[in-house]
Amino acid sequence: MINKFFKKQKSIKLKNILENLKLKNIYSNTNINDIKDLENATKDDISFLNSTKYLAELNNTKAKYVIVTEKHKHLIPKNIKTLAVKNVLVSVSKIVLMFYPDSLNDIFDKNLKNIKNLNFKSIIFGENVLVGKNVKIGRNTVIGHNSIIESNVVIGSNSEIGNNVIIKNSILGNNVRILDGAIIGKKGFGFFPDKKNIRYPHIGMVVIGNNVEIGCNNTIDRGSLSNTVIGQNTFIDNQVHIAHNVKIGKNCIITGQVGFAGSSIIGNNVQIGGQAGISGHLKIGNNVQIGGGSGVVKNIPDNTKVMGYPARDIRKFLRENN
Repeated sequence: MINKFFKKQKSIKLKNILENLKLKNIYSNTNINDIKDLENATKDDISFLNSTKYLAELNNTKAKYVIVTEKHKHLIPKNIKTLAVKNVLVSVSKIVLMFYPDSLNDIFDKNLKNIKNLNFKSIIFGENVLVGKNVKIGRNTVIGHNSIIESNVVIGSNSEIGNNVIIKNSILGNNVRILDGAIIGKKGFGFFPDKKNIRYPHIGMVVIGNNVEIGCNNTIDRGSLSNTVIGQNTFIDNQVHIAHNVKIGKNCIITGQVGFAGSSIIGNNVQIGGQAGISGHLKIGNNVQIGGGSGVVKNIPDNTKVMGYPARDIRKFLRENN
C-alpha cells in the first residue's frame, strides 16, 4: 500500500547511508529505494533485524541489505549483505529521516477548512467540523461536532464519526463507527532513552477494515515503518490504547481499558477482557480468550483461554486461586 501521508525522497545512494551511519563503504555504490521491515522490503530496499523474534521474516525477506548488530550478524543468510551497527533502531531512525525528512513533524494540519465550505455530498455533519486537503469521505457518512479529519484521510461509506474525534494518517473502510473523543493515527510512543531522549519517526498508517467500531477516548497510533491494522468486524470498547504496528485480526472483541504494546499481532476471533495488557512483539493466535486484568507476556497459541499475571491456562489459574 502506497503511503500517501509522508513525502519520500526518490532514492538514496548506499554510500550516503553508510556515511550517515559512520560505516565504511565496502559495497558497490547502488541506489536504495526505501527502508522497510523485513516482511515488506523488496530487493531495492534496505531492512533491519532488531530481535530474534523475526527470524522467520528474515529468512523470507527480499531485502539485499539488512542492518544488524555484531551479536546477530551470524543469523543473516549468506545472500544478504549486512550493515553491522551498535544500535539497530537508532540507525534505522537515521535512515528513515534521510528518506522522509518531515517524518518527525506531527503538528496540526495547516490546510484545514470548515466542511461547510467544501463540496462533500450525501454527508451529514455537525458544527465546527474541519477537513484537510484530498480527504475522501463516502456517501451517507455522519460526522459529529468539533471533529477533525486531516489531509489525505479516507473514510468509507455509511460510517459514523463522533464528536471531538481526530483522524490523521488513516484509511477507514465502510460502515466504520468511531465514537466520541477517539484519536486515530497519531505518532507512536517511540524514542531512545539517553541523556536526552531521542524521538523515533513514525511513517506508517492506521488501516481500519469494514464494520469496525472504535469506542470513546480510544487512541490508535500509526505504525513506525509498517501499518497499524484493525481487521473487519472487530469491536473495541472505550479507553483502549493500541500502539504502533499492532495488527488486530477480524471479528475480535476488546473490552474497556485494554492496552496493546507495539508490534504485537492478534489473530481472528480473539476476545480480551477489561484492563488486560498485551506486551510488545507478541503473537496471539486465533480464537484466543484472555481474561480481564491479565498480563500477557508471551505468545499464546490458537484456541487457548488464559488469565492472570503472567497470563496462563485458565484452568491452571483457577486451581491456583481457589
